[in-house]
Amino acid sequence: MSERVVPEGSRQRRRPTKQGAVLSEQLIVDTALRLVAQHGAEALSVRRLGAALGADPSALYRYFRNTDALVLALADELIGRAQEGWTATGDWQTDLRSMGLRVHSCYLAYPQAAVLAAHRTTGRPHETRAVERILGILRSGGFPDPLAVRIYHAFVDQALAFAAQDAAAKALPPAARDGDEEVWQSVYSRLSADTHPNIAATYPLLAADMRDSGYPFALELMLVAVAALRPQ
Repeated sequence: MSERVVPEGSRQRRRPTKQGAVLSEQLIVDTALRLVAQHGAEALSVRRLGAALGADPSALYRYFRNTDALVLALADELIGRAQEGWTATGDWQTDLRSMGLRVHSCYLAYPQAAVLAAHRTTGRPHETRAVERILGILRSGGFPDPLAVRIYHAFVDQALAFAAQDAAAKALPPAARDGDEEVWQSVYSRLSADTHPNIAATYPLLAADMRDSGYPFALELMLVAVAALRPQ
């Protein structure tokens, strides 16, 4: 997409598309997520989106001024889907844990989109609601504002970094993903205790643990550290 500004009041397209649907921002985002999931980031073009929607590609400019604006909308949609059904319990550790695990799980459900969007700051409604909620968890949990902000920063960066890394691994072609996993058997299992005593001693545990994401345990470590910082 190229830069093109359309007045806010002129964005809505009332005529149905060829598929009979009325074009909307949500329909475009949902379709873009589906295309990226099926074909990767290269599918995110005005031509392919227009074809999938049954609409003239130029109609998309009524909703998004360029491809980057659409990427930000995808990023915000993932944040929103991660929060669907979430409710606070009033216990700050429980609430932070559930929020972090929801973000990680949602991004892994859309790995291609996560690789494209996990590092972006959207400023859109789902993101601002998430920021408000996390800060609210911390402030209600008794953390003073300067500490709450620093914990928020570390918490979010940890969740998104693991989500992006794990999503990137999941988005690999199957052959590449299988090859990476095979390395633990073909290389690490054969390392000598003479040269690599620590790997040799822990190999069965190491190989088993590396099959899964390190995020849940990393999150628990962070929660323990955060609890130690909490004013008594």
